[in-house]
Amino acid sequence: MPKFSIIVPVYNRPDEVAELLQSLEKQTVKNFELIIIEDGSSLPCEDVCKEYEGKFTLKYFFKPNSGRSETRNYGIERTTGDYFVFFDSDCILPPNYFECLEKNLTENYSDCFGGPDAAHESFSDVQKAINFAMTSFLTTGGIRGGKNQMEKFKPRTFNMGFSRAVFEKVGGFKNMFGEDIDLSIRITDAGFRTTLYQDVFVYHKRRVSFKKFFKQVQNFGAGRINLAILHKNSLKLVHTAPAVLLVGFFIIILLSIFCTPFWLVLPAVYTLLLFADALIKTKKIKTAFLSLWASFIQITAYGIGFLKSFFQKIIFRQGLESEEILKKVYK
Repeated sequence: MPKFSIIVPVYNRPDEVAELLQSLEKQTVKNFELIIIEDGSSLPCEDVCKEYEGKFTLKYFFKPNSGRSETRNYGIERTTGDYFVFFDSDCILPPNYFECLEKNLTENYSDCFGGPDAAHESFSDVQKAINFAMTSFLTTGGIRGGKNQMEKFKPRTFNMGFSRAVFEKVGGFKNMFGEDIDLSIRITDAGFRTTLYQDVFVYHKRRVSFKKFFKQVQNFGAGRINLAILHKNSLKLVHTAPAVLLVGFFIIILLSIFCTPFWLVLPAVYTLLLFADALIKTKKIKTAFLSLWASFIQITAYGIGFLKSFFQKIIFRQGLESEEILKKVYK
């Protein structure tokens, strides 16, 4: 019986799945089974999966498209392991991932765990820039697994796991943006412990274009309001930071026009700090400049999504996703 059941939802990503499978084949510890669930893809990865038959336990399923949450729940129902581990299809694992995970569970057991993500040396400059924008303390406050954090760590499904006992008590994922954060909150509310294992990381490709990145992060901002409606105390100051920065930037522009240009010093200092941080982490001037652009996209897109949803649902109480409907739909 495998100790870990890996669950990966897939939608039109055969090339990415091939890289994930290759990294799983190289694991120093292979006490796992892999559950690949094709979520109604028109470009299936079944042929890629067949290439790895016999190299480790792999189960492939195809189902009609229903979204990530229902697909992950579908996978959970077909597992045999003691722990469920979730990755996105665009992740690559270092060879010692499960070796480190077992060590951490032995030395510092947790019912629910997660790790950070990093940029692999093979990633494009754009992918490295997006990774910086999503992991830097200056942009996200370290809430996605950074060493310095502005709120309690909540595992996310690009690198997340929990025990079968957790699932039996709390249940699976709800069909919403921020489904992994919602589940993390429900897990802690049920009395279980969640822990960041800093050395149990993955290489996460994320989006391959700034346009797709903008849309994704905008959804993150809107999703944060849904989470605040469902979980009254979940909204923290750090979650409002991109919206505050966005509003603050426009105020500074107005002040610099009608009062004094001195106000532009503030965004200039922040930009220099971002660039210095990006240059230190990426070690390339080109990637550092791209990281600046990715960071501005991250702040702008998240801020727009957050503010739009905040005014629509909290201030004006408009839209289908009122508090009552959210609780009914996402129960």
